[in-house]
Amino acid sequence: MISYEFPLNERVRTLLRLEDLFSRIRRFIARDASEDHHAALGVLFEILEVASRADLKSELLQELERQKKSLNALHNNPAISEDALDAILNEIESDCGRLLEITGKIGQHLRDNEWLMGIKQRAAIPGGVCEFDLPTYHYWQNLPADKRRADLNDWLAPLLPLQDGIDIMLKLLRESGRHHRFTAHNGTFQQMQGGKVAQLLCVTLDNELPCIPEISANKYALNIRFISANFSAKTTLYEHDVDFNLVFCSLQ
Repeated sequence: MISYEFPLNERVRTLLRLEDLFSRIRRFIARDASEDHHAALGVLFEILEVASRADLKSELLQELERQKKSLNALHNNPAISEDALDAILNEIESDCGRLLEITGKIGQHLRDNEWLMGIKQRAAIPGGVCEFDLPTYHYWQNLPADKRRADLNDWLAPLLPLQDGIDIMLKLLRESGRHHRFTAHNGTFQQMQGGKVAQLLCVTLDNELPCIPEISANKYALNIRFISANFSAKTTLYEHDVDFNLVFCSLQ
């Protein structure tokens, strides 16, 4: 099976992008090759760009506090595990505290590093980080892998409260999902929403089906088109029935 997640508002779109970037930088840092650490630095710059929204930290804090209040109301509910509930509440409390400790704009410690910003500027130019352009960067790339890894982890560390907050929010969002099984006849599916809209949709189908879902949705209607997985021709509709699982995720 293969799953496709579709964010339906800008906030969730930003969270998913950052989740993907944090996952990638972790994989690159864990490796030893200088090329992987070069890639990790590029991802770090991407995180800086995506996280540079002035209201991201405040929005995340507000949403975490809102979820904490909602979860606190579930205490003494016999259908809810008190241990699991306390665990997630402790996670939220801890991360809110660490987010509040971040002073100024997210990633300001990176912007204040002239050496890193010089690499970021040159990296925007095709082939701009060759050794003759940035000899100091060439020197860094030839340091032992453990030294480069330590530097990367130091630069990443102040951003980890942001990653933890994003992980909590997306975990709660995904666990709120309502699962449904549908069939898209001749590659198309439509459902009236009745004024309700999810924040995240997840479409899962057999990965042997040569098609890819395209979604458009608002509070009135949901439309899914399955297009043929043909990468050498123009986009065409996959004109066969497609059985798929659809999950609607929305935080209260």
